[in-house]
Amino acid sequence: MEHPGEFKTEVPFTLPKGYLDSVGVLHRHGVMRLATAADEILPLRDPRVQQNEAYISVIILARVIVGLGDLPNVDTRVVEGLFASDFNYLQRLYEKLNSADGGEDDGIQDSIAALDRASAAVRRFRTVGEA
Repeated sequence: MEHPGEFKTEVPFTLPKGYLDSVGVLHRHGVMRLATAADEILPLRDPRVQQNEAYISVIILARVIVGLGDLPNVDTRVVEGLFASDFNYLQRLYEKLNSADGGEDDGIQDSIAALDRASAAVRRFRTVGEA
């Protein structure tokens, strides 16, 4: 049961496009948790990050996404398989959720809704622009 003003450590999200798994099932709805210090520190030891610093985002997202559709777990292979727009969406959500005021902000759901609206607007713009 959720109580008003309760500190939330997880937030639901909906990917703009969705993750398409190996059997063709589309997974769009997921849950992301707040990051811990270990989530940001431990990936620095990973050889993939030492070879390519940008890979840290993949590892961190794989650690903090606790569920995505019916997938049994989310690992780096899943994050690598995301469409670029979904990867960008999750990076922005991560930044908002883990910012200094993000965890205390009762407006997290409003922020997620704003990200969803922005993603929808981008999709509409690209569709019109590509036509």
